[in-house]
Amino acid sequence: MAVVDRLDNYIIDEDIARIISEDLPWDELAGSTVLVTGASGMIPSYVVYTLLGLNDSRDLGIRVLALVRNEQKARGIFGRILERDDFSMIVQDVTAPLSIDGSVDYIFHGASAARPSEHKAAPTSTIRANLIGTFNLLDLAVEKQSKAFVLMSSSEVYGKADESLSSISETDYGYLDCLNPRSCYSEGKRAAETICASFNAQYGVRCCIPRFAHIYGPGLGLTDGRVQADFAGNVFRGEDIVMKSDGSSKRAYTYVSDAVSGIFYILLKGTEMAYNVADSANIISIRQLAEAFIASRPDKNLKLVIDIDKNSAGMFNPAKFIGLDDSKIKALGWTPKVGIAEGTGRMVNHFEITDKTAP
Repeated sequence: MAVVDRLDNYIIDEDIARIISEDLPWDELAGSTVLVTGASGMIPSYVVYTLLGLNDSRDLGIRVLALVRNEQKARGIFGRILERDDFSMIVQDVTAPLSIDGSVDYIFHGASAARPSEHKAAPTSTIRANLIGTFNLLDLAVEKQSKAFVLMSSSEVYGKADESLSSISETDYGYLDCLNPRSCYSEGKRAAETICASFNAQYGVRCCIPRFAHIYGPGLGLTDGRVQADFAGNVFRGEDIVMKSDGSSKRAYTYVSDAVSGIFYILLKGTEMAYNVADSANIISIRQLAEAFIASRPDKNLKLVIDIDKNSAGMFNPAKFIGLDDSKIKALGWTPKVGIAEGTGRMVNHFEITDKTAP
C-alpha cells in the first residue's frame, strides 16, 4: 500500500519513491524513533512520508511521532496514515515543554510560521516558535540523548546579501534590520541556528541545519500566500496571474522532493552543521516563475498581469537576490532531479488530482 494512497495521488507517491531511491545509508535509521514537528507542513509532511515509505520498502521499523498544532488540519492531511502502527500524532504547540515516553533518536524541527502574511500579522508568534520551540526540542534531545537534531532553516538567515555575489555561500551573511517586525522570521531562524550551535558546544548534540531557499510542490495550500502557491492556484483555477511587484527579485526555487532528499543527505552523510539546500540551476526571477506556471498549462491561454500594489509594503522579503551556492551539499552526492518546468506542472497536477481548496 502506498504511503499516501488515501489521496489516490501518484504525484506524491512518485516523489517519495524518488527520495527513498537515493543512494544513502538508510539502514542507519533502522529501529529508531523519530519526532517531526510542524508535521502537517509541506516539508515536514514529506519527511514523515519518507520515513514511513522506508518502513514499507525496506522494513526499517522506524517509529514516527508527528507533532502538530492544528489537529483537524493534520487529520485531513494524514488520513489513513493515522491508523498505522508505526505512526503517532502528538497535538500541542511546540512552544510548550514536551514530555515523550521512551526514546527519541532523531528530531526534525519544522514547526515555524512560514507564510509572509503571518510574519506581518503575528510577528511575536513567528519568532516564538523559532526560539522557544528550538530550546524545548534541544532540551528534549539532551534528555533523550538523541543521535541528531535537524533544524529546518531558511535562506532568510543571509539577510540582504551583496548583490555583486554570483551566489551566496554558507558564510555570506548580509544586513538585517532587527527593528523591522518583518525580521521576526529571519532573526528567529538566525537565533535558532545559534541555539543549535550552543547546544552542540555545551552538550555535544549533533545538529544538522539545511537552509532552504524557496520550496514549492505538493503540500502548499492554495491560500498559503507565498508566490509559489498563489501562481499554482491561479493556474489551477484558470485565472490570469496578477503580480503586485515587478517580479525582478531572483530566488532559487527547489522542488519539495529534492529539498527533502537534501535533508537526508545532510543527516546521513554530512560532516558540517549548515548546508544550503537549493537548486542553483533554477535561480530565476519571480516573474519567470509565474511564466513557468502559465506555461505548464498552455491550453488555458492565461496571461501575466503586472499590477504593483503600494499597500503590500512590508509583506515581502526585501532582498532582491537569494541564489544559494549548493556546492557544499553537492559534494555529499546530492543532485536535484526536478526542474522548474516539470516541478510547476507537478504542483498544478497535484491540485487537479486532489481538488484541494483548503489551506
